[in-house]
Amino acid sequence: MNLQLKPHAEVENDHIDSFRLDVLKGLKKNPKRLSSKYFYDKTGDRIFQEIMAMPEYYLTQCELDIFKNKTADLARLIMPENEPFDLIELGAGDAMKSTFLLKHLIEKGIDCTYMPIDISGNILSVLKEKLNRELPALQILDLEGEYFEMLQKAASLSTRRKVILFLGSNIGNMSLEEAESFCFSLHQNLSSGDRVLIGFDLKKNPNVILDAYNDKKGITAAFNLNLLSRINRELNANFIPEQFQHYQTYDPISGACKSYLVSLKDQYVIISNEKISFQEDELIDMEISQKFSSEKIKELREKSNFITVGEIKDSKKWFVDTVWQVK
Repeated sequence: MNLQLKPHAEVENDHIDSFRLDVLKGLKKNPKRLSSKYFYDKTGDRIFQEIMAMPEYYLTQCELDIFKNKTADLARLIMPENEPFDLIELGAGDAMKSTFLLKHLIEKGIDCTYMPIDISGNILSVLKEKLNRELPALQILDLEGEYFEMLQKAASLSTRRKVILFLGSNIGNMSLEEAESFCFSLHQNLSSGDRVLIGFDLKKNPNVILDAYNDKKGITAAFNLNLLSRINRELNANFIPEQFQHYQTYDPISGACKSYLVSLKDQYVIISNEKISFQEDELIDMEISQKFSSEKIKELREKSNFITVGEIKDSKKWFVDTVWQVK
């Protein structure tokens, strides 16, 4: 099953317009900022696959440990009393981890429809082809677009219980204030009895965290710089990526792991006929990867009015998948 809200060309035009608006708005701020959600074009998707395969990037292996080795425990936490439900994954990507759960549900004869939501149409088409091949019995309804718009669409298509997956510590790509607002909005878009599974990267040795985002091969740097190339290609801009440098920080007190691009000289860039000036050493705020304490996770749940169902940690206790429910 495939859903397109509009003809593909019209969807593409809407995405380009939103992309242009967000880029220009962000680069006119002080400090300048670009949204990390735009990292994921076709090249960005490929580079992120390389990041997930890096030995330093522990996040993937930690959550994979949970989904691969504690699958039955996860299934028991998320399933609403064995009744049919919709399994909705926000930012599904290649669904490498959730595929273990989907396979378990099919083997157990559980009636569920998988609804992957992603802003990248490219990754959704790749994902659907992969799942149709590997799990032909799985019902799939792919939704291309923004999280809450697609959640509302999913609710209009089905009255079944909803189980939301938000994996990979994607919650960490928001400031704490944004995470609170997101969880509250998530609660508002769900119904009583619906559940959410959110992956949180926990605070740990600061060197382990910094190495994960500042690898010696420069793969993470290439991932960040690729966004400039995407802006060039899709918005008719003239960034010279070689004139920007990746810079990574981690504050073990606040848990904020931040990446920036640094302008290496005074320069200006034309984007859709608008001129953006950069001073030497000026920063573009690219991404935050927030790390959490158990106390902060509890505070986030309480502020967004969910109740706890349970949680599962990886074998190193570096990562936690926690399950909440709408009262």
